[in-house]
Amino acid sequence: MKTHVVPGGHGLALEIDAGEHFRVVDMYGEQVVDFAASVKGTNLVEKLSMSYTRLRLTGVPPAAGEYLWTNRDEPLFQIINDTVRVHDMTFPSCFPETYERAGRPGHRSCATNMAEVMTPYGMRSRLECIDPFNIFMNTPNYTLKRLNPSRPGDYITMKAMKDVIVAISSCPSDMDGIEGRKPTDIAVVTGIKV
Repeated sequence: MKTHVVPGGHGLALEIDAGEHFRVVDMYGEQVVDFAASVKGTNLVEKLSMSYTRLRLTGVPPAAGEYLWTNRDEPLFQIINDTVRVHDMTFPSCFPETYERAGRPGHRSCATNMAEVMTPYGMRSRLECIDPFNIFMNTPNYTLKRLNPSRPGDYITMKAMKDVIVAISSCPSDMDGIEGRKPTDIAVVTGIKV
């Protein structure tokens, strides 16, 4: 196993092989994690799709044993274990204009974090970012739980169904709303043996 620490407010991209289990861990609690992925060898064209995933689920968010789907209507990740069971599938990644309009130009955003880490894989702009799977983020559409329901050590474990490149952002939002506090580190554990 290998643990990759993503500093609060920053991003990480890594390659995960088909059949590999990996885990996203909220190290300190209440940290939203934007999660996106593209299938290797498709020039970022085949990718994780929240609309296709919502179409295929029996409920929202996905339960253990269910899948996150691609824009080719194929399973991309299977949810293996989930200690929170509350994740958002409707909100976009935060983007620079969000902070500029609040008088905070130059503030980091999930969209720019993802674009930065995906540049080596061919992403040209944050405008190419997809709507993410917002891990550990609640929205009133799903449940009456608090907006940031995760606690220190909470995690979600997934199995990749294809060779993928994942992009992860420890959401840098520190304004009122979803985060409203200082962003904290998260961990991604790869190579989990089952």
